[in-house]
Amino acid sequence: MARKGILNSALKPSTPAASAAKPKMMPRGAVGALQSSLSKLQESAVQEIDTSLIDDAGYEDRLSTGGEAHDQLVESLKTYGQQVPVLLRPHPKSPGRYEIVYGRRRLMALRQLGLPVKAMVRQLDDHALVMAQGQENTARLDLSFIEKASFAAQLQADGYDRQTIAAALSIDLPMVSRMLKVGTAFDLPFLREIGAAPSIGRERWMTLVKLFQEEGPRIRATVYTKSEEFQALDSDGRFEAVLARAQEAYDALKKPDKPTPAPATNRTLHSHDGAALAGLKTTGKSITLTISKKDTPGFGSWFDENAETILQELHHRWQQDQADG
Repeated sequence: MARKGILNSALKPSTPAASAAKPKMMPRGAVGALQSSLSKLQESAVQEIDTSLIDDAGYEDRLSTGGEAHDQLVESLKTYGQQVPVLLRPHPKSPGRYEIVYGRRRLMALRQLGLPVKAMVRQLDDHALVMAQGQENTARLDLSFIEKASFAAQLQADGYDRQTIAAALSIDLPMVSRMLKVGTAFDLPFLREIGAAPSIGRERWMTLVKLFQEEGPRIRATVYTKSEEFQALDSDGRFEAVLARAQEAYDALKKPDKPTPAPATNRTLHSHDGAALAGLKTTGKSITLTISKKDTPGFGSWFDENAETILQELHHRWQQDQADG
């Protein structure tokens, strides 16, 4: 009602005499300036809006929307009320409805409480929406690395160049490249399963990126996210468990199973009359001949002197056998 009063007082004559006089046309520039001022007043004003009139817009910047943090927010809003307004824009295709720019967690909590949302409403095109949402993200100290990386990946997927992404997140181009290496490596459903993982930084996410380049580790980790064991973990724990299983699958892939070595065999070689001459030990890698000087006095010394000749003769006979096939 106050804004209507401003408009009426600005255009209404102040005295009867003035109303009798022929009204002067206000210069177009002045009308435009007045309308601009009124629009700015409206955009700066905080309005209470029914949450059922608000649709989603922009990009998913929160990977964890439930859990303890959500419950704490609901309790805070219930006790102290909404202190910080959300930002909306008029719905571009549905008159009377709005789209959320930022403040999704507050909106979700207020819906749960059945309360209207306090909001500022601004006329924003899609590019301005991205910039506003990105700047809000930058101001949040609790937004994790993977949430920012995912946000950057969503912008790139919709055709925004890296300069725009850098401006939206207030980061430099090298950091955009590092974030996109992670953000583009995982699809959103998988990241929603992990959640924000607030304690996990870029280096550990990059480790998972490298493991996921192999199909086996990627499939094993993804299947594990459907287990009850996984669901019982917090977000950081989910990342660690997925990383461990991907690493196990990767190690198994890169280290093929070694054949089990044949067990060693031992046997005794005998002379024609049945006396023990030597012991023969066979393993997967070698054959060892042992001649006891005690059991065969003199034979061991003779064998030592003629070992090369004996071995050459045996090798020659083996070659002949090989040639005869």
